[in-house]
Amino acid sequence: MPNRVAIVGIGQTRHRSTRLDVTLPEMINEAVRAALEDADLSMKDVEAVFTSSMETFEGIYLPDHSAAAESGACMKPGFKVCTGGTSGASVVVEGFSMVAAGLYDLVLVIGFEKQDCGETTAAITAAATPIWGKGAVTGAIGEFAKQALAYMETSGAKEEHAARVRLKADRGACLNEYAHLRLGLKSVDDVLKSGYLVWPLRMLDFCPQSSGACALLFATEGKAGKISSKPVWIADVEVVHQEPFRAGTFGDPTGTETYTQHVACERLYKRNGITHPRRDIDLAEIYEPSNWEEMSLYEHFYFCEKNEGWKLVEEGVTEIEGDFPVNPSGGVIATNPIGATPTIRVAEAALQIRGDAGGHQVPKEVRTALASALGGPNWTVLTLLKRFP
Repeated sequence: MPNRVAIVGIGQTRHRSTRLDVTLPEMINEAVRAALEDADLSMKDVEAVFTSSMETFEGIYLPDHSAAAESGACMKPGFKVCTGGTSGASVVVEGFSMVAAGLYDLVLVIGFEKQDCGETTAAITAAATPIWGKGAVTGAIGEFAKQALAYMETSGAKEEHAARVRLKADRGACLNEYAHLRLGLKSVDDVLKSGYLVWPLRMLDFCPQSSGACALLFATEGKAGKISSKPVWIADVEVVHQEPFRAGTFGDPTGTETYTQHVACERLYKRNGITHPRRDIDLAEIYEPSNWEEMSLYEHFYFCEKNEGWKLVEEGVTEIEGDFPVNPSGGVIATNPIGATPTIRVAEAALQIRGDAGGHQVPKEVRTALASALGGPNWTVLTLLKRFP
């Protein structure tokens, strides 16, 4: 591709379960204004606008159309992306591709979801027939409860390990002014006291329904240096989708199946000379709808050997001050405006590279970071970010 692509502006709203103080377009506008202010630009400088959301979760048809003025998209080219839970990462890939290919020099990418407008769980459970999709109609909670049970049985992880992941997430969230759930949990026991949704998945083991938006400005190398003194470069992206969907599974509990995360990482790592992920990458912001899933993803991303994700938790490796911080922002388990959730992963990774993450800035130097997205039938999108001299 002819152009290197940099993130030159980052903006997000403060995420909550309900934002009754604003309409959906007004909420989007908050993130857009923040990104423009971060880059010291105006909408006149932006050439195209790309958005993402799961409109079935809000129950609003074509929300990008109703928000054309507030998003800055009026009279500008662009489109809306929807690929399930990976939507907010797919729109990052699209915006990146447009700039990298030389179609535009400066674009705005927006992920958003206002889940107080609709009923997300109802939308998920109605997405499949109860005969052919028995697993799917249990919703995300049922699927991730199965994943938790499978991981417990195959790896030897215990509920205490999952609780420690949740405690880590809350510590990061409490330091992050934009995070939704900032609970102030004090101990593993605080997590283990929460009730079960579906055993062994507890209330505090699972992500919330959040309302919020995140906006990013992408620029060519020629423009980036003029706009920002700290551009963060998108070094590479990778997309792997698994089809067809086998209802009721997020992969084979026996562990013999190759996951989309494996394939995506193998491709991305090979292209970028990454042979030891925890050495060659400084930090990761990964899409973990549950604390059980986070431990499993450590293995899928080759951060550790198979069935040893829980050991990283025991050793404190992935803590904010650990050797390899994962989700210092609090992650998805603290903040989940679904159409924006993967966009936030990229934004938070970029903030860490810039040294602008505020209270949840990790103490180690961050030059390279990995952001991931997960959705649908185990789809994966990866974004590799770097700080170049």
